[in-house]
Amino acid sequence: MTAADNPQEYIDWSNEGQPATAPWRSANGAPAPKRVVPVDDTITADAAYRLASQGIAMLWHGDFQNARQILTALEHRTRPKPDRTERTTAELFYRYRQNRSHRARILGHLLIPLEGGNIIGLRRAPDVVSATVDAYGSITEASVVSLHEVLGTIGAHQWRTKGIPVAALNASVYPHYGTFFPVRSEYVGLVASAPLAAPKVAFDIGTGTGVLAAVLATRGVPRVVATDIEPRAVASARETVSRLKLTERVEVHLTSLFPDGRADLIVCNPPWIPATAHSLLDAAVYDPGSRMLKGFLAGVLGHLEPRGEVWLVLSDFAELVGLRSRDDLLKEIDAAGLRVIGALEAPAVHARATDTSDPLHAIRRNEVTSLWRLTAREPTT
Repeated sequence: MTAADNPQEYIDWSNEGQPATAPWRSANGAPAPKRVVPVDDTITADAAYRLASQGIAMLWHGDFQNARQILTALEHRTRPKPDRTERTTAELFYRYRQNRSHRARILGHLLIPLEGGNIIGLRRAPDVVSATVDAYGSITEASVVSLHEVLGTIGAHQWRTKGIPVAALNASVYPHYGTFFPVRSEYVGLVASAPLAAPKVAFDIGTGTGVLAAVLATRGVPRVVATDIEPRAVASARETVSRLKLTERVEVHLTSLFPDGRADLIVCNPPWIPATAHSLLDAAVYDPGSRMLKGFLAGVLGHLEPRGEVWLVLSDFAELVGLRSRDDLLKEIDAAGLRVIGALEAPAVHARATDTSDPLHAIRRNEVTSLWRLTAREPTT
């Protein structure tokens, strides 16, 4: 379900003794806060943290830059304290996720008004029209949004404006808000270098920005069908295909998993961590119970041409933190009627693998992304 599928929510508060209400907007699918109080420049960071910790959201009526200072102070208060206790990788991951959830909850409780025309109705507010249109669409009535989320839309818009270079394409992609940014080059490089047996049709399942579909097309696949369940991803992928002048080879469909028909090659880079996503943006990484992975494996043979090949691109991060074993993955592949005919591996080269300040640095530096080459298991006699 996308943010647009949710019914409109409203928040209510009291303004100088008079009831007030406004539509709630969240591009990340965050629910509307139940309790809201108006605050201004006189509130202290400690008082703001106490309110947020009690689940009380604060609707800012003061200066925008002062609101940013309060948000920064809240962020400092949510940073994990140094922990010298010896812990297992599973415990480290659990503490990391717990802190991230707490941080998102606290920071999401500082709210600002977003007026018609996508203008922030506060003193000294920046121009966020382009960034917020990307995330929310055009705002026609005064609404309330999370300041933390709005700042995220600004960062995302900067990425979209600048573009993200993709070496395998010798070009940049310009991701829409809410799609997975292809800043992890490992999975793209694997698809760009894996042995390709001249398929006539390829499917790219869960295409995101369309980068893998574009790689397949530039490698000579005459027809690529890319799918995604998220409308923003479909729009982003179509733009990528258009910018790269690949529209004659690549088509993009809004659908869950597979398009109609069969393909000689089916590629999927599913979310790789079987844990709960805390936002729509998390859904490209976190997949509770490995639902997409299992759904893909269970259905792929029904869309694979005889002697066709499946490329499953997956990080082993879940294995490193004890959420899934290698044996579990191989059993899922076998249960789907598939067998492994080869695998390519790429060590982690993304920025977080070298960030020693990351609580999970010791795990991330050992992460390996694999491209599993699969085909239909031969029937036993």
